[in-house]
Amino acid sequence: MAQEILSVAVWNPVPGMEDESLVTLREITSIVTAKGYGRDMLYHDRESHYVFLRYWKSEEARRNAQEDPAMQRCWAKLGHEIQILKVYETLTELPLDKAK
Repeated sequence: MAQEILSVAVWNPVPGMEDESLVTLREITSIVTAKGYGRDMLYHDRESHYVFLRYWKSEEARRNAQEDPAMQRCWAKLGHEIQILKVYETLTELPLDKAK
């Protein structure tokens, strides 16, 4: 069984584009869910930063999403609606119950 891959993006909406960016992000999330690429979570802090987490189902699912025309259209649109502050493409979980 493939292990999930966590990706994280921290971003701010372009001024005046917050509502549009959230609509686009919801569209992306619906594609990810419908096509089984993974699952998404969105958080917001007090300083207007958004923190977006995506748990990719697998590396293959991530590759398929990157080649998906519907996903590409949404990502292109989102690129005009947000300013990305930081992206972590792949985070690896470390066990907390074992000393390193």
